[in-house]
Amino acid sequence: MALPMLAAKRPLPAQVAVYAFVTVPFLALVAAVPLAWGWGLSWLDVALAAAFYTATCLGTTVGFHRYFTHGAFKARRSLRIGLAVAGSMAVQGPILHWVADHRRHHAFADKEGDPHSPWLFGTGPAALARGFWHAHLGWVLDRDLTNQRRFAPDLLADRDIRLVHRLFGPLTVLTLLLPAVIGGLATWTWWGAATAFFWAGLVRVTALHHVTWSVNSVCHMIGERPFAARDRSANFWPLAVLSMGESWHNLHHADPTSARHGVLPGQIDISAWLIRRFERAGWAWDVRWPTPERLARLAAG
Repeated sequence: MALPMLAAKRPLPAQVAVYAFVTVPFLALVAAVPLAWGWGLSWLDVALAAAFYTATCLGTTVGFHRYFTHGAFKARRSLRIGLAVAGSMAVQGPILHWVADHRRHHAFADKEGDPHSPWLFGTGPAALARGFWHAHLGWVLDRDLTNQRRFAPDLLADRDIRLVHRLFGPLTVLTLLLPAVIGGLATWTWWGAATAFFWAGLVRVTALHHVTWSVNSVCHMIGERPFAARDRSANFWPLAVLSMGESWHNLHHADPTSARHGVLPGQIDISAWLIRRFERAGWAWDVRWPTPERLARLAAG
């Protein structure tokens, strides 16, 4: 008998934490506009925000997504743990929840059962507005949890990954406080610690949240579709750099296990570049690189 899609509801304390993780960084982003107007932002804050954004975003795109969810390559244990930790520090949920949700998304893409399709409520203007909200953020606030035994049994059986999953709370604290510690030590002031916490902690987290959620929402609504996929996934080039190549979403849904998503000329895919570096260093192997023949078949539909 097939296991059910949903396992249980998120406990109330965890649900409150989800709301906090969504709203507090967002309020920080709203406050960032007046704070940036003449005070409260230094080049150190910019550098720290860019560094933490890049590291945690790649932990999500290369680690949570292309490696743990889709098995686009094999990795040494140290790299495997490092990617799990870096992805967790993006504050997008514990790794077992993230992977189970995303595998379920691919199993039912843009159909009933997809946890975050914008097309679940119809195609009229009101239905699409509701669908956009659901795909972008509404689904994150849903208390229903995807069944990990059905969608992520391989990771449930991995002791290292179970440990990283349990450490999501401490890793969330670390990803917010570490920039403050670095900023305070670099400037030797409490103000330097406070601005680093604000920009490289709170604002960085919410910016990465909305870039990732835009792949779920925008990249299933508008953009180009050069490859044949069984859903409405599309390429949205303005997000390519910020998403580290994830917004080349059409090829990803046409060929989910591919290590490279941006395969056409001019399509920047920073995540694929990093996977190539890991491969050349001997940390990753059996990388599923797309071939011209396969791309031709996918383009032909």
